[in-house]
Amino acid sequence: MKYLAMALLGLVMLSGPHRISSIEHSGSWIYLYDDSGKKYQTLNASQVGEILGYISTFFVSRSGSWIYLWDAEGKKYKTLNASIIGEVLTVSGNTFTSRNGSWIYTWDRDGEKINTRTAR
Repeated sequence: MKYLAMALLGLVMLSGPHRISSIEHSGSWIYLYDDSGKKYQTLNASQVGEILGYISTFFVSRSGSWIYLWDAEGKKYKTLNASIIGEVLTVSGNTFTSRNGSWIYTWDRDGEKINTRTAR
């Protein structure tokens, strides 16, 4: 039991102290809210761009020709070329899905392609 508790504590520490419950865009600002509804981060909307989707541990945005991946603390950790990613369709289960032409791609939270299939 002691080892299970230590493993769970390690997982919580890896995911950071916050989990995204909601993201709101207001004027020049983007606000991140936690599970208790408390605003814990404010980001400049011009740096983030358009929010395309989020889960509790990361979110995806687009600004111009770039797709950005952000952690739950509001730190950008990956920049991807939008012409390769295409249109982001969903963010779910530590992955995101995009459509580029006649192809549907599934990407992991680190921006690595994990699946490709034809669009129907």
